[in-house]
Amino acid sequence: MNGPLSGIRIIEIAGLGPAPFAAMMLADHGAEVIRIDRPGAHIESRDPLLRSRTVRFLDLKSPEGQAALRELVKTADGLIEGFRPGVMERLGLGPDVLLADNPQLVYGRMTGWGQDGFYAARAGHDINYIAASGALHMIGRKGEAPVPPLNLVGDFGGGGMMLAFGMVSALLAVKNGVAGQVIDCAMTDGSALLTAMMWGFRASGFWQDERGSNILDTAAPFYDVYETSDGKHIAVGAIEPQFYAMMLHGMGLSDDPLFAIQMDIQNWPAQKAALAARIKTRTRDAWAAIFDGLDACVTPVLSMGEALTAPHNRDRNTFINVDGVDQPAPAPRYSGTPCPQPVPPKT
Repeated sequence: MNGPLSGIRIIEIAGLGPAPFAAMMLADHGAEVIRIDRPGAHIESRDPLLRSRTVRFLDLKSPEGQAALRELVKTADGLIEGFRPGVMERLGLGPDVLLADNPQLVYGRMTGWGQDGFYAARAGHDINYIAASGALHMIGRKGEAPVPPLNLVGDFGGGGMMLAFGMVSALLAVKNGVAGQVIDCAMTDGSALLTAMMWGFRASGFWQDERGSNILDTAAPFYDVYETSDGKHIAVGAIEPQFYAMMLHGMGLSDDPLFAIQMDIQNWPAQKAALAARIKTRTRDAWAAIFDGLDACVTPVLSMGEALTAPHNRDRNTFINVDGVDQPAPAPRYSGTPCPQPVPPKT
């Protein structure tokens, strides 16, 4: 079990968050990833973002460390770095130098703002990048402040995942005869791209720029999270008419005239209040038992600990344990080149 990227070598310059996530994705799928860290750095063996790597220690501020990295890059297919623009150039390890050493190298650059632009030289974090892209404004309830979605949208969805996709795309281009190239992966760009469907809705007049007023942002009674009698929650996502009808059936509301017209936006607040009151009459697990046999798009909201042992996740081995640490398994799955079992980083 070597994974579909078996035979690919990636050099990862140590960093935090999105760049290690991209390197983890490549390692999960079979690439050999060599992480370059500074001498004396602590390697957290329990961090899933660092799994399945070999770690080498080089002082990239020294001529010896720079020379050693250049020699290593000559044997590599790709490199990932997550510094601000210009840092690698000041070390003498920018794309011009390394691509001259290895013309087929794919040089992946992970930043928040990108290699150029008004904010390019500024500091920032996930929350700043998704604020600037418009993504953060969309997330939250009407009349309330936007809710930061952890750092999933900027760092990992719009950043690390996008860089991993870009690396594989450019590696395929090299295989097809194209020269190596630089990937400018900006979390602002990536988080904007993740909102493409909402821009389509906006163009068709189906999306308002007011948070909490649309079908997917908690305005619709059939697409929201509701509290149960035990203080836990269930998720309702009954968008299509057949699922809406089955949801009403499970809730015992099929004959209630209030719910007769699903897309009556003016009636949504009243429907939501009635649905919330009904859901509050049972525990989360009681509702889960009712909906387990129904195609209604209603599911319990699980904690991290509960997700580990949930039947579906257990059936699919969605979570694994690596050296005593519970963590998500590699995804997606392959029929012919399954991903290797992740292991802790090695020094």
